[in-house]
Amino acid sequence: MSSVRVALTRRPSPGDDLGGALVDRFGRVHRDLRISVTDRCNFRCVYCMPEEGVRFLPRAQILSYEELARVARVAYGLGVRRVRITGGEPLVRRGVDSFVEMLSAIGFEDLSMTTNGTGLERQAPRLAAAGLRRVNISCDSLRPERFPSIRRSGDLATVLGAMDAAERAGLSPLKVNVVVLAGVNDDELVDFARFGRETGRIVRFIEYMPLDGAGSWERESVVPATRIVEEISAHWPLEVLAGSDADPYAPATRYRFVDGAGEIGVIPTVTEPFCGTCDRLRVTADGAIRNCLFANEETPLKTLLRSGADDAAIALAFRLAVNAKLPGHGINDPGFLRPRRSMSMIGG
Repeated sequence: MSSVRVALTRRPSPGDDLGGALVDRFGRVHRDLRISVTDRCNFRCVYCMPEEGVRFLPRAQILSYEELARVARVAYGLGVRRVRITGGEPLVRRGVDSFVEMLSAIGFEDLSMTTNGTGLERQAPRLAAAGLRRVNISCDSLRPERFPSIRRSGDLATVLGAMDAAERAGLSPLKVNVVVLAGVNDDELVDFARFGRETGRIVRFIEYMPLDGAGSWERESVVPATRIVEEISAHWPLEVLAGSDADPYAPATRYRFVDGAGEIGVIPTVTEPFCGTCDRLRVTADGAIRNCLFANEETPLKTLLRSGADDAAIALAFRLAVNAKLPGHGINDPGFLRPRRSMSMIGG
């Protein structure tokens, strides 16, 4: 048997080679995989989900942790070295620490999670012990009265407590994700920058993207990255990180404070697309590979996983998905079509 055809009974180990790196038609090498473990969430954030009428996937359609871990092992054999666990909200699914342990055993260089933080204070020690290295925590306002109006649930104190718990457990460097909405929380840019400077946490400002479940996204609601940087730099001068200090494949442009008091990140998906260096793939909770966050086409995995297909077939599915990747997301093109799935159904 060749190294490409790995039998179903023996899943890939860190030393396996399933045919070389995942390179698309434009030369982009894919090393980063986002795995969604659920489409469920305990929040209804205005930029992500409608307030009512959300229909979640039946549990039988959600991949098991064992199925997701198998997919991750195959991806490792194809050169993927970084994995992020997403949702929905990943911590609403029971036993996610056991999944972290499965992924940790594969040998990824980086294993992280994006969470809204509501269940993190209790679970942080277990997640760290299982092998999770760091977390990104979503927090869209530092004002207690505003926070629940954006999230439609929850409270700021719980999320701030989750940040403290994550750092105590060693889940660092801690990143704080802020989706910036014009007329909603864009008056807190300096407040968040000050928060990062005072706590040592890396605040990442994210442009509002057309992935909301209600379909109400408008370009006028986008706060451009240039404005974010200019407003903060007017208080504390910033300089862009470049060369060996920057990851050319990361979605965020990183800026350090000139006075040495930390850094911020800005993800300019809409106004300054970084598609040319994108190295990310996504696997949805119901078992589909997405080669772009904004794709309307998916490559199915669930039938392969549940019909006895070997790992070479799964590897081929990854290759087909990567080969079909377009040069860019097309948000700024006249014929752009919003993805049929919202962010919570895709996994961020």
